[in-house]
Amino acid sequence: MLTGFEPFGGDDTNPSWDAVRRVTPDGYELTTAELPCEFGASVAALRELVVRHSPDVVVCAGLAGGRDAVTLERVAVNLDDARIPDNAGRQPIDVPVVEGGPAAYFTTLPVKACVSALHGADIPAAVSHTAGTFVCNHVFYGLLHLIATEFPEVRGGFVHVPYAPEQGYDNAPSLPLPTTARALDLIIRTTIARSTDLRTTAGTLH
Repeated sequence: MLTGFEPFGGDDTNPSWDAVRRVTPDGYELTTAELPCEFGASVAALRELVVRHSPDVVVCAGLAGGRDAVTLERVAVNLDDARIPDNAGRQPIDVPVVEGGPAAYFTTLPVKACVSALHGADIPAAVSHTAGTFVCNHVFYGLLHLIATEFPEVRGGFVHVPYAPEQGYDNAPSLPLPTTARALDLIIRTTIARSTDLRTTAGTLH
């Protein structure tokens, strides 16, 4: 299963969903869905999709405007701290995604192997250690909490994608939508092919 988000923050489009719609499955069955950019409703919609479709792998994609690469998120934190309101006008500050849940979860995707596969296809990619504290992290943590508490057979994680050139942010990095779609396909295929991650560094100094 592959998800993207509806537009938010005044944009007319969201390259996460635009790219998801362009993915052509290669050797696997694919279900796609557009999630609302809303706290609460997004995770509820995601849970309903998992229950309905029983996927083996769930990859959620979101926009990280300003990043210059496809970034595989490694850690989801139990924190909502919204700099701007979501699409329902909600702006939670310093509240947990899941009351009483663990402080953080690690992805169950082979993120280093995925980055290596993207580099092999000449797609800019990196491991990221922060998914922010907006709806992207909310969905990422919500997904991993669902996996930990209800769907242990599922593997899942989150991917941030850059702006698309069509959005018109001329001074910000961007990636063509076909390239982003190809990256998402490679992430899915790499995850299906591997049960363990690469043993290589992806750490940062800050």
